[in-house]
Amino acid sequence: MLIQKIMVIGAGQMGSGIAQVAAQAGFQVIMQDIKDEHLSRGFKGIEKNLARYVEKGRISEEEKEQILARIQLTTELTLASEADFIIEAVTENMEIKTQIFQELDRIAKPEVILASNTSSLPITEIAAVTSRPGQVIGMHFMNPVSVMPLVEVIRGLATTDEVYQSVENLAKTLKKTPVEVNDFPGFISNRVLLPMINEAIYTVYEGVATPEAVDKVMKLGMNHPMGPLELADFIGLDTCLSIMEILHDGLGDSKYRPCPLLRKYVKAGWLGRKTGRGFYVYE
Repeated sequence: MLIQKIMVIGAGQMGSGIAQVAAQAGFQVIMQDIKDEHLSRGFKGIEKNLARYVEKGRISEEEKEQILARIQLTTELTLASEADFIIEAVTENMEIKTQIFQELDRIAKPEVILASNTSSLPITEIAAVTSRPGQVIGMHFMNPVSVMPLVEVIRGLATTDEVYQSVENLAKTLKKTPVEVNDFPGFISNRVLLPMINEAIYTVYEGVATPEAVDKVMKLGMNHPMGPLELADFIGLDTCLSIMEILHDGLGDSKYRPCPLLRKYVKAGWLGRKTGRGFYVYE
């Protein structure tokens, strides 16, 4: 079907980023969240990003206003009935996601594809709670969405070739580079990235080095733009822990066991940048 209006479920860092790139690509966008304050915060983030583009001369002030005008904010999930394509971008919790997909399956037009931005949860399991498993797919954007070109496109067990092709084409329209991935815990990106971050945390836990030293080695020695502990703080230590637990449970290998120090920081509420403290202290 022709995609003109995209609905994004969740107005957090990922959801607002997806809404932004969709509106920039010319789509009408419905950004939905359960709270008005979440919507307001997400929309302000989009405004801030676009204002930066204006300052750099990438877009005009008029183009910025046109992009913002294409984004509709709502707390009502029922507006899914108006969408031609739906992307869910809520917290990494299977119970919450499956509840949302059951509702979307009931509300959305029968031909609409339901995509999840999950970074690690099984698409097949999410699809199984709907009456349209062939039309459920993973569309994992990288953070920050407005900057990073990659989208992992994850096939569930029942995802059809036609649905995959539609999502691949949409990703390209959003000026992203799609990479096809099969449905395994952590997919590619987090199956490779998170064990590295976890091992970096172990080096701090075991007293091998300070966070600053670990990050300096990876930046200067391996040419990483950001050290693994800086990156963990950026992602959110709670999210890192959740993904490690999914890898450990799903693959059953001890190499995916979350570091006890990661668990301790999460229990302390030291979640990284979003709480002002993680492996580093932020203003």
